[in-house]
Amino acid sequence: MSDELARMRTEYARTGLEEEAAGQDPLALASTWFADAIAARVPEPNAMALATASPGGEPSVRIVLLKGLDERGAVFFTSYESRKGRELAQNPRAAAVMLWHPMHRQLRLEGPVTRLDPEESDAYYLARPEGARISAASSPQSQVVADRAELERRWHEAEATGAAQRRPETWGGYRIEPQVLEFWHGRENRLHDRFRYTRTADGWRRDRLAP
Repeated sequence: MSDELARMRTEYARTGLEEEAAGQDPLALASTWFADAIAARVPEPNAMALATASPGGEPSVRIVLLKGLDERGAVFFTSYESRKGRELAQNPRAAAVMLWHPMHRQLRLEGPVTRLDPEESDAYYLARPEGARISAASSPQSQVVADRAELERRWHEAEATGAAQRRPETWGGYRIEPQVLEFWHGRENRLHDRFRYTRTADGWRRDRLAP
């Protein structure tokens, strides 16, 4: 298996990301890349690997869905009592990455994290499909359960009692306020394009990084 993995290689595109196309506004570029990924029908273009860490520095990472991105930051939703929720309560910083592999593009961001206002979390929760609301209300996320039957029992109990009609107090949204965004575009011979944008008091500073 190790030899097989070592031989795996994809040759990336001749074209990449030049300074003029990158521009000075990383959020505008991120919006363009998202639109491109959607137009190209990349599966789940808002899938995002989210990394958090405990106060002691032990990292953990998982896939979540990005549900908003604007000048205020990147939004996702989860249980406050999940592992990531507990880590963010103690160490409110995160890093995330989105990979659109068919387009040879990757977007990284990192920064402090805050909870959304309850009203914002309420609005998103009530807009979700009923089954997803029931799951959020019934699942003790990241906790040990006996078996699948326990999860299904909890789900049906929540359905029967109408527990999903209101957002659980233990579930809601977070916003990552990007202090750094990095755009990666694959190029031939692994001479990739990388642009890092760092937030400053005067706006954004853009640097080209070596691949």
